[in-house]
Amino acid sequence: MSKTELVEFIANEAGLTKADATRALDAAVKGITKGLKKEGKVTLVGFGTFSAKKRAAREGINPLTKESIKIPAKVVASFKAGSKLKDALN
Repeated sequence: MSKTELVEFIANEAGLTKADATRALDAAVKGITKGLKKEGKVTLVGFGTFSAKKRAAREGINPLTKESIKIPAKVVASFKAGSKLKDALN
């Protein structure tokens, strides 16, 4: 599902205009992003948990030249599905 399709779904389900649904979705994404930056974790009970995880620096191999390269440390986002989401997918 694309963002446009999700906005249309939200608009239909909540009785909103597409513009309002877009603003609501953008605000939700912004809130999740802010929560990850500030606290490192955002939990939506039943849906799942977004978390920020630190990935350590490591060495890798350039597949073209086969030379060793250093991959810097960074923070990545991860998601673990909640029980209601898991049940809905089965």
